[in-house]
Amino acid sequence: MRKILAPLLLGVGAFCWTTALLLLVWVPGQVKKTPLDTNSLTRLQGEAAYLTESRGPVKAISRTVADGTASTGDTVVFQTFTCLVRNGDGQAGDCASAEGEGSRLINAGTDAFATDRVSGLAVQDQEKYLGADASPHDGLINKFPFDTEEKTYPFWDGILDKAVDATFEGKEDVLGLPTYKFNLKVDQAPAEISSGIEGIYSVDKTMWIDPVTGAIMKQQETQVRTLPDGGNALNMALAFTDETVAANVDSAKKNGSKLALVGRLPWIAGAIGLVAIGLGLILARINGREEEQAQPVMASESGHIGSSRFGEQPALGGATAVAPAAAGAGEATAPRRVTLEKE
Repeated sequence: MRKILAPLLLGVGAFCWTTALLLLVWVPGQVKKTPLDTNSLTRLQGEAAYLTESRGPVKAISRTVADGTASTGDTVVFQTFTCLVRNGDGQAGDCASAEGEGSRLINAGTDAFATDRVSGLAVQDQEKYLGADASPHDGLINKFPFDTEEKTYPFWDGILDKAVDATFEGKEDVLGLPTYKFNLKVDQAPAEISSGIEGIYSVDKTMWIDPVTGAIMKQQETQVRTLPDGGNALNMALAFTDETVAANVDSAKKNGSKLALVGRLPWIAGAIGLVAIGLGLILARINGREEEQAQPVMASESGHIGSSRFGEQPALGGATAVAPAAAGAGEATAPRRVTLEKE
């Protein structure tokens, strides 16, 4: 049994070490990627003053869907829809029609872009994935990279149509989840504040990021758009709803646990492999010693197998030879007697 067990353990150990190497080198690159089945709805609420209206409650949604057909193994294509509506009575739906005198709609829009599934950065050749109607994008757009670092990142601003620095401001827990806090600021920048209307744009946006997945856990921003004559176009303060923050944190904790397990598996497999190889080598050494210490097996011409008795040696032709007595047994030694069989 031990002769079979030793090579078996060595084989198991080699398999575990190979698995550990794959888990350490290859697997993280496959699991740390933006899913191609992403379909998320983010809800925001706050206050806003639109044009000459008084400041009042508003709500907004942002729907983000990954286009699995247009995406590839390295690139994910997103389609997004955003909508901002008045919510003075607290009864507004997720969006509203622009038609009608009492329309709740303030602003709505769509966007499409392609990003790297690991870094989160916009790819340079947007037309390759979105066709001739694709618009240029740069920097991060809807998430930070996996394993986010404590540094400044370029983050896309759809009003300026360019990336703006999002600076690292420290660490902060959100509902028990450690996050990195980033801030993005634009102050009095010329911009197209609405379709075909130039004006002045300012924004102050803070984002709390799960550093493991790069997902945005919480966000709040103030935004001011001013018309060329100095009048107000839009002045609002928006933030993720508590329900959205809680859902984001719950998802991040689950995904983080899965990624943490992937990080631990190489060490677990390596440890099992080390133990298996160690036991296999010990058993192999024991088996080798037992074989070395085993008595040699002798065979006579008659075909009988066995060990010769002390004082007797097999003789030619099947005769039995009697060996001399041990030295010191008597003063004289008896002559050797040999009995030969007949021919």
